[in-house]
Amino acid sequence: MTYTVDFVTVSTVGLESSPVADALAGLRANEARYFKNKYDHVFTVEPAGQAKAAVDWVHRILKEERDIVISSRPLEATAFQVEDIRMAYVFYESGLSVNVMYTVDDAKKRAVGFKLSEGMDVPEELASRFKFARQKSKLAGTIRGSYFVVKNEY
Repeated sequence: MTYTVDFVTVSTVGLESSPVADALAGLRANEARYFKNKYDHVFTVEPAGQAKAAVDWVHRILKEERDIVISSRPLEATAFQVEDIRMAYVFYESGLSVNVMYTVDDAKKRAVGFKLSEGMDVPEELASRFKFARQKSKLAGTIRGSYFVVKNEY
C-alpha cells in the first residue's frame, strides 16, 4: 500500500516498529517537504517488501561502491524521477535513511546520502567510514548526515 507522506501533520505510519519512530517520521516528512518545495513532487513511500526494486538498487550500489551492507531491516522505500534525477530512498528500522541521487545526464552528480534520525547511534557499518555533519530541522530535530559520490553506472 502506497503512503503519501504528509509534512504538515507528521505520522509514524509504516515506521511504528522503529525505536525512534517519531524522529524517523520527522526525517521522512523533512524529505517530503524538500521535494514538494523544490520540484512540486508528492513524496510517497511503500513497504520495503513491495518496493523491492528500489531497495535492491540502493543495496546494490552500497555493496558495489563501498562494500556496505546495512544491518537494519528496511521498513519503507520509494523510487522516482524529478527532472533528470533518479531518486531512491530506503528508511530503516534503526532510524537510518539512505538515499541515492543519480543524475541521468551527468555522471558527475551522483551520490549516496545517509541521514541519521535524532536519538539513534551511528550504525556500526558506517561509523568508521564516515563523518556526520549536523543540521537542524523543524520536522526532524537534529539530523546527522554524510554522503559519498557514486563512481560507476547503475
